[in-house]
Amino acid sequence: MDKTLLTILACPNCKGSLSYQKVEQELTCPICRVAYPIRDDIPVMLIDEARVLATNEEI
Repeated sequence: MDKTLLTILACPNCKGSLSYQKVEQELTCPICRVAYPIRDDIPVMLIDEARVLATNEEI
């Protein structure tokens, strides 16, 4: 994930900053507790495509 792109992207729901999870290939929002998938090196920033993080998952 390009670090410049990561600084530009924001959660489409709350506009908060995102964290890159390399192993899972996801961008996570600690405020909304959701993860947006990265497919073919392209972040899918659609609320409908996000998965809700389990309460025991760390960000």
